Amino acid sequence: MIRLDNISKQNGHQILFIEASAALNRGEKVGLVGPNGAGKTTLFRMITDQEQPDEGQVSVDRGVTIGYFSQDVGEMSGRSAISEVMDGAGPVSTVAAELKELEHAMADPERAGYMESIVARYGEVQARFEELDGYALEGRAREVLSGLSFSQEMMDGDVGSLSGGWKMRVALARILLMRPDAMLLDEPSNHLDLESLIWLEQFLKGYEGLLFMTSHDREFMNRIVTKIVEIDGGTLTSYSGNYEFYEQQRALSEKQQQAQFERQQAMLAKEIKFIERFKARASHAAQVQSRVKKLDKIERVEPPKRRQTVSFEFQPAPRSGDDVVNLKNVHKGYGSRSIYDGLDFTVRRKERWCVMGVNGAGKSTLLKLVAGATEPDDGTVAVGGSVKMGYFAQHAMELLDGDDTVFESLEHSFPQAGQGSLRALAGCFGFSEDEVEKKCRVLSGGEKTRLVMAKMLYDPPNFLVLDEPTNHLDMATKEMLIAALSQYEGTMLFVSHDRHFLAALSNRVLELTPEGIHQYGGGYTEYVARTGHEAPGLRS
Repeated sequence: MIRLDNISKQNGHQILFIEASAALNRGEKVGLVGPNGAGKTTLFRMITDQEQPDEGQVSVDRGVTIGYFSQDVGEMSGRSAISEVMDGAGPVSTVAAELKELEHAMADPERAGYMESIVARYGEVQARFEELDGYALEGRAREVLSGLSFSQEMMDGDVGSLSGGWKMRVALARILLMRPDAMLLDEPSNHLDLESLIWLEQFLKGYEGLLFMTSHDREFMNRIVTKIVEIDGGTLTSYSGNYEFYEQQRALSEKQQQAQFERQQAMLAKEIKFIERFKARASHAAQVQSRVKKLDKIERVEPPKRRQTVSFEFQPAPRSGDDVVNLKNVHKGYGSRSIYDGLDFTVRRKERWCVMGVNGAGKSTLLKLVAGATEPDDGTVAVGGSVKMGYFAQHAMELLDGDDTVFESLEHSFPQAGQGSLRALAGCFGFSEDEVEKKCRVLSGGEKTRLVMAKMLYDPPNFLVLDEPTNHLDMATKEMLIAALSQYEGTMLFVSHDRHFLAALSNRVLELTPEGIHQYGGGYTEYVARTGHEAPGLRS
């Protein structure tokens, strides 16, 4: 269906692909993996003919329709979200547009002389529209948008008034509605809440075409794909199986390659030692020559490429009192909308609460109340003795000074710290020697998140309040953060849509639903086992 034959590609000084090959077949569900900057988006752009390889060939079978979702959604405004989605539905949307034009033409008295040909054409176009199941199009479009958590008002409202994250969902809905032969999805799980993520997971499982996608959400990837294509050092390697199986296979082949490399190194050392020892002796000249020739012919085994893995270790946080925060009879609303009506909630030392709830249930509001970023309308929020709080919210990234470099930003936060210590901190959070000199204004969303996290965790608080801390983070950084937070001795209250993060770190669940607020002992895994659903909005 899609073949990449010996492709090579260079961007500036960076070599992305060297004679790389892969085949993507009809009906396969394929995950594309590789470190940031390895060339994943470039590969998508070459398949969709937006870029060309420097050498080699990208071939797509004749007649194959491709839907490509990228993070760059472009301008959207002046139409409803539902119109925007239906307009991208491929051939059927073109037919629908012509049908609408012909309806206007039939109602236009100035075109009465052409009515016979207009009506005849209308009959042809209408038959084609029916053949393409066009009359069901709006219903299908609404179903897709509803799955992505749009209310009816949002579907019919101006798409221009939506935030960037919601516009992303509109762009994704266009591709899903189009039902192309091949779907290329670049990070479709970004900006989705848990309910939408699980709906999309089910949708993609039922999709019969070729799916080729990237995602930083390990669980999402793991449940959908049955094949992995990895970009590593300019080559493409295919693994059959899901993401977990790929990780196991990769670790196994690295281990085998390392053992092979070590065996060869030992053998080479032995041969070289013999040559060095006897090269001056005439009696051993023939043997020495023969071994030199043998060494020249040996194909050298390369050591496995070492992925840069970083780890971060917490300094021990000061101990807090046993009651970390206490909310009593808290009322909170916005305008006429009540979010909390008499909330009682207590967080105790070493508890790790994850807060679950659909969009608008009040998850971020709860975190803001606890962090003191907003006041209750009534009731009290009391923070306990010796509590040192660290609050991570999405707006924290906007507070970075754009003129500072990464290193200067860390220096301003910790003027007493030594240069070496701050460079080590930056390295833990994925900033190389060169990258610490980048200005904050040019950082990507993921880089800003990493910098804010680094500043918050260097001098650790004993109470972490985290609102979607894994947004924008790649898998490697998420793994580092999970490993670090698993060792953290303090208390946590957090919101996340990443199931791997939720399962690894929570030991309590607070569930916000329209019927009321429920508290569960045990973490997210126990919550799923007890309730039978992965998110509150999925109650059967």
